[in-house]
Amino acid sequence: MPPESIRPSSFAIDVPDALLARARAGDRVAFEQLYRWFERPVFTLALRIGGDRDEAAEVLQETMLKVIDRIGDFRGSSPFWGWLRQIAVNEALMRLRRGRKLAHEIPEDAAGELAEDHAPLPPAAADAALLQRTLALLPVATRSVLWLYHAEGYTHEEIAQLMQRTPSFSKSQLARGTRRLRALLQIESSTIEGRIHA
Repeated sequence: MPPESIRPSSFAIDVPDALLARARAGDRVAFEQLYRWFERPVFTLALRIGGDRDEAAEVLQETMLKVIDRIGDFRGSSPFWGWLRQIAVNEALMRLRRGRKLAHEIPEDAAGELAEDHAPLPPAAADAALLQRTLALLPVATRSVLWLYHAEGYTHEEIAQLMQRTPSFSKSQLARGTRRLRALLQIESSTIEGRIHA
């Protein structure tokens, strides 16, 4: 599991020990509380990885069912939200693998491998709706790497393990995807500006 201190996550919700104890004991109200707290982060993560609202809703349901089934396995050595997030990521990626959507990625450029790009996303990315539309244009594997690395704080080694690939795959998709995302955001921003000034 990634070091939780590297980047903040929408999953970083402190869950009281008393609530977890009640959930472990099978308290339905405690599970409902956990569902309400984590519904949005799980759905958002699944949507950003898979790009489909129906699939994201399925990932949310399956994740929460697995949490109910496996809550007895949670030992408390790491934050509960990190444990739940891992289940959600695994479920989202498993669905993509099943649909063979992870096979689609940005291929290597004719110029060769790109340098790894750790730069933040361009200023246009501040517009969440614009970023969401633009991310949807990227291949699923590339979008998944970008989201897991930039938004969820996973390392290349962790992404490689989750996606059953190599760290170099994660690094190359991050570099190519970031470059492609910048280009798409520039095109989109130029189009919007053109409409404003028309």
